Amino acid sequence: MVRLHIEELLNKNNKTKYWLRKNMNITTKNLNRVINGETTSISFRYLEDFCTYLNCSLDELIEIVNIPEKEEA
Repeated sequence: MVRLHIEELLNKNNKTKYWLRKNMNITTKNLNRVINGETTSISFRYLEDFCTYLNCSLDELIEIVNIPEKEEA
């Protein structure tokens, strides 16, 4: 599973989701879907914009989270 550290980076930079949304020209609904992991894809443009506005690199923005496999009974 992929996790984006958008809220943590916003806090680190003392910025709000509203500020990010306005600068990136993204809707509130779409930004929240990305933050909450409710999307299955993201464009390179958005990745570049997130890094630019959040003053971070891709490895600071994105984390791969391993989900433990369920044991079979």
